[in-house]
Amino acid sequence: MKIKRIVTALLILCFFQKANVYAQMIPRDELILLTSEWKGERFTDGRPKVPDDLLVRAANIGIDDAWTVLKNLGYTNQFEAGWKMVNDTVPVIGRAVTAMFLPSRPDVEKSIKERGLQQGRKGNTNSWPIDILLKGDVYVADGFGKINGGTLIGSTLGNSIYAKSGNGVIFNGSARDLDGLSEIKGFNAFVRDFDPSFLEGMVLMGLNTPIRIGHAIVLPGDLVIANREGVLFIPAHLAEQVVSTSEFVTLKDKFGFEMVKSAKYTTGQIDSQWTDDIKENFLKWLGQHPELGKMTKAKLDEIMSKRTW
Repeated sequence: MKIKRIVTALLILCFFQKANVYAQMIPRDELILLTSEWKGERFTDGRPKVPDDLLVRAANIGIDDAWTVLKNLGYTNQFEAGWKMVNDTVPVIGRAVTAMFLPSRPDVEKSIKERGLQQGRKGNTNSWPIDILLKGDVYVADGFGKINGGTLIGSTLGNSIYAKSGNGVIFNGSARDLDGLSEIKGFNAFVRDFDPSFLEGMVLMGLNTPIRIGHAIVLPGDLVIANREGVLFIPAHLAEQVVSTSEFVTLKDKFGFEMVKSAKYTTGQIDSQWTDDIKENFLKWLGQHPELGKMTKAKLDEIMSKRTW
């Protein structure tokens, strides 16, 4: 029993020594395990790298359609509503960089900041996630809903975020200096509220770790789509499927509106599995609208065979 206790103590010591290397970041192999369904390229920290062209395409799909695809695949905890925004006409679309904050405890915060200083990290811990942002990233933080004293950014950090990522933020918390943030062209922040207070009583406890944003679970590398309706977090390995299906639903709706208005088909026919006749007419219609893209009969059959929307 004594030997067993010694071995256990050594294992625990090794774990903490290894964890110390990563600051507040999740180890790369752990992140790869949690996102093991992703088979594409990754960043050096292990975060899935959803392709840039998919980010561009995601800007043109509807959250309702994407949410429906996810729900039918069994992913029911990916959407969160109830936000205030800097600019409700600017969507936020990109790859999630996650941060988890907790109420501060003096001994823990002291140790974290001392270690951060040794690793070359500067400033308060709310600036550390900003330091690792890349183009196309979205800073997503769980600030446990804190408003007063929960202002994770103001205009200075907002400008830094936009310069690094070209994107906005999603905070389950607050931000300050709404006027200053509003002056950053192209920037948006989805927050629980705005407050004039300074950040206090909070400390970064996890960087690029799984986090909870309201009802949603978010993993690093998730595809984030945020607009006036709310925020949707799409697992990286489903991004292509969700975007492609949502693109088709948009085409289907355009086609369906025209067919129903002309009385060629009923809404029941359009909203159920299509007959070969409807498929042929859809492809013919698509050929008359080259600006909407191309689709083969085989691709259409594949999409319709998996139809659950």
